[in-house]
Amino acid sequence: MRIAVVQTASSYDKAANRDAVTRLVAEAAQDRPDVVVLPEAMMYDFAVEGGSVADAAEPLDGEFVTTLKKAAVEHGVAIVAGMFEPSCDQHRPYNTLLAVGADGVLLGAYRKIHLYDAFGYKESDQLTPGDVAPVVIQLGDHALGLMTCYDLRFPELSRALVDAGADVLVVPAAWVRGPLKEHHWSTLLTARALENTCYVVAAAQNGQKYCGLSQIIDPQGVPIAAVGEADGHATATISTTRLTEVRNRNPSLANRRYTVVPR
Repeated sequence: MRIAVVQTASSYDKAANRDAVTRLVAEAAQDRPDVVVLPEAMMYDFAVEGGSVADAAEPLDGEFVTTLKKAAVEHGVAIVAGMFEPSCDQHRPYNTLLAVGADGVLLGAYRKIHLYDAFGYKESDQLTPGDVAPVVIQLGDHALGLMTCYDLRFPELSRALVDAGADVLVVPAAWVRGPLKEHHWSTLLTARALENTCYVVAAAQNGQKYCGLSQIIDPQGVPIAAVGEADGHATATISTTRLTEVRNRNPSLANRRYTVVPR
């Protein structure tokens, strides 16, 4: 399977963001990937502290998802991207990650569990957390486990996804810049790959607020494709053969004594 990660910054102009999705998927599709992964909050950027994204939220049959489905069918690729979706709390929508198949069918949606109440920001003032349950989608020979940004700091979620069958962890993000934050991002991505002997596919926002550094990491913790700070995309091929080789050499999943049970 070939996977492309797209790096860009969304804005507060939803129409412009939809146009960007159309253009960026078309550009990434030139590398003939099977899956294109876009960042968290691709539909609309996060509000400033004390602000709200409630008015921007859309249902899973809204304009943003319609744009994703159209691009998926046009280019014959599956797409993963982040958006804000209405919840039972009209003032605090979900931070939702959704996956669309190459045929335009919605494959699954993950509502972010761990909200970014850290480093001087409180995401839970704006958003509602999703249910504590792993979301895994099947694409070809691979199972993709969905997680979002701050989830990366909670290894129990990645392990729950692997226990549910995932061999690829997909991590769209808007990882905020800051002292040592880029180091945290790269270190945690590598750790999740190593401890689970799986691929990690991370598509991040960049620009003034976010760190970029989108990358694809193999089960040995080696980056096999990466984007620096600028807009762009990177593509890599992942394989079940490589997964099997690594897990035979390093059977840490089989050797563990504890198991994760979602609460």
